[in-house]
Amino acid sequence: MIFSPDIVTRSGAPVCRLGLATRGNTHLASQDVAHAIDRGINYLNWCGHPDGMSQAVRQLSNRQRGQIVIATQFSARCQDQARRELDQLLERLGTSWIDVLTFYYVETEDEWETISGKDGALGVIQQARDAGVVRLIGLTTHQRKLAARRAERQEASLLMIRYNAAHRGAEQEVFPVTAPLNIPVVAFTGLRWGALLKRTAEAPPQTIPPTAQDCYRFVLSNSAVSVGLTAPNDRIELDENLNLLNDWCPLTEQEMKQLRDHGDRVHRTSGQFL
Repeated sequence: MIFSPDIVTRSGAPVCRLGLATRGNTHLASQDVAHAIDRGINYLNWCGHPDGMSQAVRQLSNRQRGQIVIATQFSARCQDQARRELDQLLERLGTSWIDVLTFYYVETEDEWETISGKDGALGVIQQARDAGVVRLIGLTTHQRKLAARRAERQEASLLMIRYNAAHRGAEQEVFPVTAPLNIPVVAFTGLRWGALLKRTAEAPPQTIPPTAQDCYRFVLSNSAVSVGLTAPNDRIELDENLNLLNDWCPLTEQEMKQLRDHGDRVHRTSGQFL
């Protein structure tokens, strides 16, 4: 099992570095999420819409709840929205606290200024943290420099950013900031929306594209990543990804080079992104 000392459950246990996430278009049932928990997954990133994950969380016993980190994405930008959304999240999850609440997809400095301003949502969530209703306040963004600034100024206790073999800018712009400050980083989009699983037109002959396990192993081979999220579509994909826990080891130097080279080809051929 691979554990992160950077994030702990309410009971004090470290979390598994492979985390489970749901999206609006995935099809995990509550039984699938319970199966992942039985296998050792204890970091659950919930999309905010009622689904199998929220149902599974509602079914946790009090003892189990203390051993699971529940992370949620938070859309509110102003105070009144924040109060309503927080109450709704707690009700839908059937819990009295949320372990990690991240302001969702903050992509501009103006957005952050609204959130952190006089009438912004941040004040409501800070009050909830002081009351024990929220444990960690985080930020989800695609903008690496914005994320790094929030970390430097200690305005976020956790960052959730994109990181994969094709999308490695965080190695220069985020990790050098978060690592010395011991700010946890949760990585999403480990498969680059599936593009990393496909052979590119530039690939040398006989090249075999990596598996999902290879891609997640790449993400978790970087010690600056506290948790790498997997968001399988169904039980079959879930079990494939959970196999990573059976024989965990970081990539070798040669395997790392192969993944980076493949990631570079994906970066060049799968559409423009930073």
